[in-house]
Amino acid sequence: MFRRIAVGDIMTRKFASVKPSTNLYLCAKKIVSQRVNNLLVTEGKKLVGIITARDILWTITKKSNIDLKSLTAIDVASKKVAVIKPSADVDQAVDKMKKLGFRRLPVLSKGILVGIVTLRDILKIDPTIYRETGELTKIREEAEKLKKLSNSDEWDTEGLCEECDAFSSLLKVEGRLLCQDCRNELF
Repeated sequence: MFRRIAVGDIMTRKFASVKPSTNLYLCAKKIVSQRVNNLLVTEGKKLVGIITARDILWTITKKSNIDLKSLTAIDVASKKVAVIKPSADVDQAVDKMKKLGFRRLPVLSKGILVGIVTLRDILKIDPTIYRETGELTKIREEAEKLKKLSNSDEWDTEGLCEECDAFSSLLKVEGRLLCQDCRNELF
C-alpha cells in the first residue's frame, strides 16, 4: 500500500524533546504546552528514551505523594525504544507499530535522532489505515461526530478524547475534544 513512501518523507522533524535530567513537572508542562503525547529524551542528538503523558500519569498514580520536581525524565522514560530508519517505507512502520502496539516510532539515521513518525503522520496520507491498525472501527461515524462537535460546545456527543484516547462524552476546549477528566486536569 505505501511501498513508495519513505518514513523520512512523512515524519515530524520538529519533535518535542527533553534532556534526561529534566524534572517530570517540566516534562508535563511541555507536553501540555506543545500539545503532544510524548517527549523524546535526548543527549545531544542521541536518543536515550521516550516519555509519554501516560508514563507521567502512571507515576503519579503509583506514588500518590510524589513530587514531580524530584523525579527526572530518565527515571520514568522507556529506555528500550523501537525505532525505524528514514529510508524504511511506511508499510514497514505500520507493521512495526501494529506488531508492538505503538503509535509512534522515533526515526534514527546512523544512530542520530532525525524525527518521529506517528500514527497521525501516516493517517494524514491515508485515513483508511485506521481499520488496519485496529485503532477505530467506525472512522466515518466518528468524523461526522467531530464535525458536529466542532460547531458546538455541548456534551451531546461521544468519542475518543484527544488527550487520553478514552471513549467518553466530549467537550470542545481550546479547539480540542476532551473528556471531563482531561478537562479538569487542564484547569
